[in-house]
This record gives sequence, C-alpha cells and structure tokens, in this order.
Amino acid sequence: MYDGIKGFRDFYPGEMAARRATIDTLEDTARSYGFREIGTPALERAEMWTDKSGDDIVDELYSFEDQGGRHVTLTPELTPTVARMVVAKQQALSKPIKWFSTRPFWRYEQVQQGRQREFYQTNVDIFGSSEPEADAEILAWAADALTGLGLTGEHFEFRISHRDILEGVLESYEADVDTEAAIRAVDKSDKISQVEYHDLLIGAGLTADQAVEFADLIAGGDLEEVKAFADTERVTAAVENLQNVLAAADDFGAREYCTISLETARGLDYYTGVVFECFDSAGEVSRSIFGGGRYDDLIEGFGGQPTPAVGVAPGHATLPLLMQRAGVWPEEEVTTDYYVLQIGDTRSEAARIVRDLRDRGHVVETDVAGRSFGAQLNYADSINAETVVIVGEQDLENDEVTIKDMESGDQTQVPVDSFPGDLERPTFDDLE
Repeated sequence: MYDGIKGFRDFYPGEMAARRATIDTLEDTARSYGFREIGTPALERAEMWTDKSGDDIVDELYSFEDQGGRHVTLTPELTPTVARMVVAKQQALSKPIKWFSTRPFWRYEQVQQGRQREFYQTNVDIFGSSEPEADAEILAWAADALTGLGLTGEHFEFRISHRDILEGVLESYEADVDTEAAIRAVDKSDKISQVEYHDLLIGAGLTADQAVEFADLIAGGDLEEVKAFADTERVTAAVENLQNVLAAADDFGAREYCTISLETARGLDYYTGVVFECFDSAGEVSRSIFGGGRYDDLIEGFGGQPTPAVGVAPGHATLPLLMQRAGVWPEEEVTTDYYVLQIGDTRSEAARIVRDLRDRGHVVETDVAGRSFGAQLNYADSINAETVVIVGEQDLENDEVTIKDMESGDQTQVPVDSFPGDLERPTFDDLE
C-alpha cells in the first residue's frame, strides 16, 4: 500500500459531486457576465517568481531543474501566468479582456484547515479597464456567485480597502517609514495582539505614538477622517476611487455585502488600488475565504504595455468551510436518473433503452458485470437511482418492461415499444 502525499487530497465521487456543483455555479455565473474560460499550464519558469520575490521564495515552490536544464516550478498562483498570456497577444486581444479558469496550484507550505499544498481556485480577472465599474463587476460577480450557492448577507461580507489610502497615510508621516513592512503589519493585525501589531509598526519606522495613532485611524474606517488627516493628493484620489467603486457596486447589486475595512491590506506586493477579502460574517471560519483586488502594474512588469487589471480568486478549500457552516454545501452523494436492470439474454433491448434515455440527457447505468437480479438492484440503490427499468426475458416475451420507483418501491409494466416513447423523463408516476 502507498500513502498519499501530505497536503494532496483524494476526492471520491460523493465529495467530487459536491465540488463539481460548486464549481459549476461559480463558472456559470462568470459566463453570464461575459467572462471567457482559458486553460493554463501546470508548469512555468521559476524565474517568473524568483525575479520579483528573490530566491528565498523557492522554499515555497515545487520547483526543479527539468531535463532541458530549465529551472521550472509547478505554478503556485495564476496571476503571473495570465500576465504572460496577455503580454504574448496584447495587441490582438479585444479590451477589456475578461477571463476565468478553475484549476489546481501548488505551494510547499504548512498544511492546516483550509490550506493544502495542492489547492484549487476559480480565478476571474478583467484586464484593460481602470474604471471603478471594473472593480465593481468583480465584486458583483463574487456576490452573485456566492448567493447562487445559497449563501446570503448573513453568511459573508466583503471587507474592502484601498492600498493607496494606507500608503498615503504612512507617507504623510515625516519619519522614514518602510511602507511595505507597515502594510504587512496591517495585513497581520487581526491575527496578532495589539502590542505585537504596534511593535511591527514601530519596526517599520513609526514612533510609538504614531503607531497607536495610525492603528486607531485605520481601524476607525472613516474615509473623511482619513482624508482630513492625510491631506494629500494621493489619499484624496484613493478615497474618491474607493467611494466610486462602492457607488458602482451599489448599482450592480453588491454594495450590501461590502464593509469599508482599511485594515484589509492584502499582503501581496502587486496590489495597487482597491483590495478586498471575503469573510464569514459569523466569524466561525477563522481566516478569509478569498480575496482580490486591483494590480495595475503587473502586465507592464512582465514586459507588456501598461494595462490596468483587477481580479479575484475563490479557493475551493476555504469556500466549502463557509458553505458547510451555512448549511448550503451540496449533498456528498452520487445521483442516477435510471438504472436499466437486465435479466437473462436481454442485452440488445436493454442497450436500446439505455441509448434512448441517454440521448435525452439523463444519467443512465446498466449492468456490465454479469450480476444477479438482487446484486443489480442493490447496486441501483447504492448509486441513488431514481427509476429502475427491469428488462427481463419473461417481460420481453409479453412485449413489456417493468418500471420501478426506487423510493416508494412501486412498479408497473409498460409496452417495451413505447418506452421511453415521447416522454422526456418517464417515471413511475407518468406510467402507472
């Protein structure tokens, strides 16, 4: 026997059925917004990450040297890949570019609840628009996708902020502040004590009094107070942009799910504007469900023309935690519309019925293992077959088949030549 690798999961049919239903909802919602599906490779050049983040990031990657001597890695995220794709065909692509995909990623990190080493995300991105409506459409898609899964405003909220507000306030201090370090401190603020948070801000260059002042100002979330405190063009523009995004989100039906939270910083360096994270409103899931935001400099950083971008990436490890706590996670079971049960030498007629039912778009199984009547019926029950069509030699001698409702146990005989006939989804109730 071989054990699975830590951080890599198996999904058996029942759980996979629930995951598939969830993914289909996210993707169908994306399609309704005009996002187009893309496919991306599992392997990329490791330099796409080390050039920006340094060689230390290799410890977090599944990277290796391939047989051609290239330093490659299993992709830990999608954003650099889609940036590369945009740059490759930037002039030919119609703007705005609206793409989505669902696929696995790999990071070598500590395994914990909601975090695996192989994990799946649905990425939804818009390239080529700097307008607030683009940010709002990402928020609206996320809200529609979550409500489509059965969640409500009682279950989730989007905590929204703007990176330029944080950076602009920090720059307003006369001290030599390491803004990146300070923003990383803000990003950790809900996971550490207040003393630790203040110490990190002091370590970033603020005085003790300034650290307290900054933390209180940001925690208050009052945009007008922030604008008055840091009366700079950068902060004023950022506040106005955030307000415009929220106004557009109101028109698009997503404002009710948004809470201004200037402590939401998103630790990744490439975010440039509005950022947001989805949280469990009840606080039962201890970490963010997913996040997103604007990253206007990334395409240019990959050698392309300046191209604004905004996106979001729900993860399929954390999202089920929220859905399970809300009681809307799909049943982890397989379902089958019909099982065509064969008794004796009836394969030809049974196969005709199977084909006719499948042509109508139904999930249909039949015996492929030479089992007895009882074994076939038990199997039909195990796959949650709604209707069993019994095709037996004796029935066929009378030009009939038996239709059995598996929930009630009721059954009836119908002429074999008229089944399934003109009915799209014939059941016992239609035929009794």
